[in-house]
Amino acid sequence: MQPGYFPANIIFALIFFAALGFFSFTVYKLYRILRLGQPEDRFDQIGRRLRGVATFVFGQRRVIQEPAGWGHFLIFWGFIIITIGSLETFGVGLYHGFAYWKVIGKPLTAILYLLQDLLCAGVVLALVVSLYRRFVLRPERLRFSDQKAANLDACIIISLILLLVACLFGARGAEYRLTQLEPGRYFPSAAFISVAVSGLFARLSEASLVVWYSFFWWIHTLVILGFLVYVPFSKHLHILGAIPNVFFRRFRPIGELSKMDLEDESVETYGVSKIEEFTWKQLLDLCACTECGRCSENCPAALTGKPLSPKEMIHNLKKHLLAKGKLLTDAKINPEGCAATELKKALAGEVCLTDEIWSCTTCGNCMEHCPVFIEHIPKLVDMRRYLVLMESNFSLEVQTVLRNWETNSNPWGLAFASRGDWAKGLDVQTLAENPEVEYLLYVGCTGSFDTRAKKVTAAMVKLLKQAGVSFGILGAEERCCGETARRLGNEYLFQSMATELTELINGHGVKKIITTCPHCYNTLKNEYPQFGGNWEVLHHSELLHQLLNEGKLKPRRRLDKQITFHDSCYLGRYNNIYEEPREILRSIPGLRLKEMERCRNKSFCCGAGGGRMWMEETLGGASKDQ
Repeated sequence: MQPGYFPANIIFALIFFAALGFFSFTVYKLYRILRLGQPEDRFDQIGRRLRGVATFVFGQRRVIQEPAGWGHFLIFWGFIIITIGSLETFGVGLYHGFAYWKVIGKPLTAILYLLQDLLCAGVVLALVVSLYRRFVLRPERLRFSDQKAANLDACIIISLILLLVACLFGARGAEYRLTQLEPGRYFPSAAFISVAVSGLFARLSEASLVVWYSFFWWIHTLVILGFLVYVPFSKHLHILGAIPNVFFRRFRPIGELSKMDLEDESVETYGVSKIEEFTWKQLLDLCACTECGRCSENCPAALTGKPLSPKEMIHNLKKHLLAKGKLLTDAKINPEGCAATELKKALAGEVCLTDEIWSCTTCGNCMEHCPVFIEHIPKLVDMRRYLVLMESNFSLEVQTVLRNWETNSNPWGLAFASRGDWAKGLDVQTLAENPEVEYLLYVGCTGSFDTRAKKVTAAMVKLLKQAGVSFGILGAEERCCGETARRLGNEYLFQSMATELTELINGHGVKKIITTCPHCYNTLKNEYPQFGGNWEVLHHSELLHQLLNEGKLKPRRRLDKQITFHDSCYLGRYNNIYEEPREILRSIPGLRLKEMERCRNKSFCCGAGGGRMWMEETLGGASKDQ
């Protein structure tokens, strides 16, 4: 492309470097805002992180798991190819004799131009579909509390991209005609869409072609630079945040929450009460959000009409971060004005309503389906920690259950001495009686006290005996693992419970643990190593599956029924145990397994996680899941 004579090159250079400088300065200010966050080490396993970027950014692996994601795939790759072509545009703007074919050769240039034509056409199609979905179908996940602003932002971006593509084809069409008139110029005929567009300029003179070519060139270039300047201030900020966010994604188990240092005497508050108390990675999450709504589309709280919408929560946190971060980094604070209001705004209570924070079931659906690996749950738990430990801001029923854990190590407040009563008549040995067993059967509170759950525990004991497995229980010595106390935000209580139980289990020399409760399983396996509990932890479905494969168990009774299996959040999404329970069910003669619409990693939460089992349901109730 050729913008014109030498003065035009100077004008373009001034515009180009001004836009680039403004963009760089804006990005630097965003970087300074992220530096307000607390330190966190996310620089391990660099090779694995780079592979993740290739898979989840350039391969769009999570994006295309949904049908609508293919449209984003086309737009993403179309934009990359357009950007590669735009480098040639900028090169011509700085030096009018520049051309790709002189650098990479005519064959590669032909392939590049063909790809640009095909992907630009795909981008136009995807954008038309996107407009239809946003303004005609209007799915719930694309709705915002400030819908007009969201639609306006989307329309600006879509319009800029459509104008970009139209000007590209216009300039290419005029350029193709110029190659017919000027010897020495090259334009690959493989770019068949551009060649077809050139028919619009078939009867024009060379001077007119130059005018039209220059017009489209300038509009195309100014749109690119305008887009560059606009992106950091729009919903498409994720273009800048997504790649680093995927690169710095967590490799620790999703079911592992951070351990607070409760012995640090320099700490004035616990939990997170200010946006800058999040880690820098948690702040980066906010800038990476694509606002696709997949988190809210799968959130049980949002789908049942509760105040929590993970998408809105991240959006509100981002607005607060950028507003407060600008004030803190620029040091332009008016103590009497709106700046002071933003600085004093309570994170838990104003930016995020307390009902939002307490509505979360910690099911992990939001994190499972986020295409850019935003970590919603740790943020909510960090805010709960502040509410509980610093403000004692929690419901009366939570207060009761926390007291029961403190006094009797179970949520019902039943006498801990009766914890092993379920085993009477089953001839089960305790570790105190026989410390040489291979497995500890950790029963947990529900399996020890709940009437229905005790039947499951007894059945498991019979199966273990039938298979000849060497196991024992703690009996009255057993204590609650504290999983729910941690997710309710009472980190102090959890750590005291975890320390006590770890010492007890290690004191018996335990190496392997079996448990039937998914929540106990996740905590013992993924969180107790923080306290020295380094055991091999198996869910009972894993062990039963293993025993079936070894021939130590074999179902004999025929069961002519059709059943379904509900994937527990903490078993499936948190620990990727999907097949073992299904294989066990399939081994039963006559049993027919039918999957629910929401199953496996999209399984719908039962609503009891995150401490919600112990809270009254007073909000929501109207399902939005049509």
